[in-house]
Amino acid sequence: MVFSALEHSKKERHLGGRAAWLRAAVLGANDGLISTASLMVGVAAADATRSATLTAGIAGLTAGALSMAAGEYVSVSSQRDVEHADLARERAELETNPGEERDELMHIYIKRGLSPALARQVADELSSKEDERERLAIHARDELGIDMDALSRPVQAASVSALSFVLGAILPIVIMAVSGSSNRIILTIAITLVGLVVLGTSSAGLGGAPKGRAATRVLVGGIVAFAIAVGIGVLTGSVV
Repeated sequence: MVFSALEHSKKERHLGGRAAWLRAAVLGANDGLISTASLMVGVAAADATRSATLTAGIAGLTAGALSMAAGEYVSVSSQRDVEHADLARERAELETNPGEERDELMHIYIKRGLSPALARQVADELSSKEDERERLAIHARDELGIDMDALSRPVQAASVSALSFVLGAILPIVIMAVSGSSNRIILTIAITLVGLVVLGTSSAGLGGAPKGRAATRVLVGGIVAFAIAVGIGVLTGSVV
């Protein structure tokens, strides 16, 4: 029973540890797939040539990957700065007011359901640890909700976002390049929607979330995006 509980706990922590890079990878691949495919379908619907459509797709891939990388880097860097500022403040408080910090831990554990006596005992024991980093990690986790072993990594997030965007964008570009002129739009839409469903169910499986809900969400979003892109492409092609 104890072994099973430990294994279950390890599994849950492992899934949670995937959150940062999984979020960046899924967002990047999903955006690369749907934005590039929608862009090319819209251009093709305007009766553009294959060359013009592929040029638009490649330009969209390049701009999108750079945009994803820059946006993710700035966003995660801001989050990292906040984390470091909170940790610095907590470190200073542990040095100047260790008694108050111990009492804060005790009140946190009381709110979580421990009896006052047990909460005091736990707070005393945790606060008596000699390792300064270990004490800081305890307060960061319980007071701030920060895991010091999983701080934000801007470069990692930016790299994953850019690479996943490129991988997602390649699929509709290849489809548009090899398909015939008569079926390039239908084929690109169909395979892209399949790719979105596969991506949605895979990411849900990795994160431990319901697969059906994720697949439905990305499928509906993809259909709406393509309907709008085709409509704008047809309208633009008839006016310009």
